[in-house]
Amino acid sequence: MTIRPRLTRRAVVAGTGAAVASPWVWTSARAQAGGMIKIGMPLALTGPLGSVGQQQKRGAELYAKLQNEKGGILGRKIELLIEDTVGNPATCVRKAQEMVERYDCRLLTGITLSSEALAIVPKLAEWNAIFISSDNGDGRLTAESFVPNFFRANTSGPMGARVVSLYVKQAKIKSFFALGLDYAWGHNSVQVFEDEMKRLKVNFIGKVFAPTGTKDYSTYITKIRQSGAEGVYLVLAGDDNNAFLAQAAQYQLASKMAMLTEQIELVALRAVGDASVGLIGSARYAFTIDTPANKEFVELWKAEHKTVPDTFEGEQWQCMKVFEAGITKAGGIEADKLRPALEDLTIESVKGKVLMRKCDHQGVQKGFAVKVVKKEGFDHPIPEVISTFPAEQTTPPCNKMTYED
Repeated sequence: MTIRPRLTRRAVVAGTGAAVASPWVWTSARAQAGGMIKIGMPLALTGPLGSVGQQQKRGAELYAKLQNEKGGILGRKIELLIEDTVGNPATCVRKAQEMVERYDCRLLTGITLSSEALAIVPKLAEWNAIFISSDNGDGRLTAESFVPNFFRANTSGPMGARVVSLYVKQAKIKSFFALGLDYAWGHNSVQVFEDEMKRLKVNFIGKVFAPTGTKDYSTYITKIRQSGAEGVYLVLAGDDNNAFLAQAAQYQLASKMAMLTEQIELVALRAVGDASVGLIGSARYAFTIDTPANKEFVELWKAEHKTVPDTFEGEQWQCMKVFEAGITKAGGIEADKLRPALEDLTIESVKGKVLMRKCDHQGVQKGFAVKVVKKEGFDHPIPEVISTFPAEQTTPPCNKMTYED
């Protein structure tokens, strides 16, 4: 249940039904008395990537609600502490630090932007906190910026770029231009894709980056068309992705070149409708993935929300399952016990088997290429899985962002 206080601070106590004017103080007192497992979620709930943060919030809330109905984890109920960062790294650090120091919350997830995550990870040892990522794409988090208290349960940006490059190899597209968001994830993923294209001897013509919150993509679309490339690779999310796809349809870009994207979200497909049909890309998560755990999750989601889950709702659910398995194995939430329990942990999740690799704490998992199609029974286009790639092909070598074959 979401508590909506009159104050600017907000807390969510999943599975309980009371609210007071100052929920942070009240929930912290209840958590201390009842031994709740507190999980902090500094999220970009507003701003250009607010739709991503809202997905993460919903994914964690449903997990906590259902798990608390079963008694929680190790007999302890789950408490979610949720704050809006607006996607600002300094704000994210400040709010995470308040969760740790004022409310003794030592488990973190949901931090929406990679730039926020990169600002958080140097503080984890000082805070004695564990952070499990549910969406951060920047490859540096499990490479040059890796710290022992960070784990990534989700598909990384390099892994998404790798899936697209494996599809490109099949499709035999001969030249590419790239457009990415102008922050950590966008630059990292475009660079990985450029390296992959050069390795495949595909002509990489050029790249351009747009600030988050860009409303008019016409100049970028003109540059893409003038490049003469056979395909364009997109690293966009949230409102930016919606704006680009809508304007690309107006310019009939898809008739000029293949449009491939690192990730496909239902929120974009719902927003732009037929303008997204034919788009091909990597799916960090899709409700159409054919695994027993995913079928069960989709039914639970439909029962709660009367619709199917989106990309980061599924990724957050998987992340919470990693938390559950790690805490159960460790017998508690203390960082010194939880960290080794998470290392080399294997779970069966919505995407199949996920291994939390010990060497760099990257979740090793399958990659999925999807195509946006219209299908009977849905009032919007949906992602249909067209290729599944084994984890060994899609996950980079330990502490790396690039691939060797």
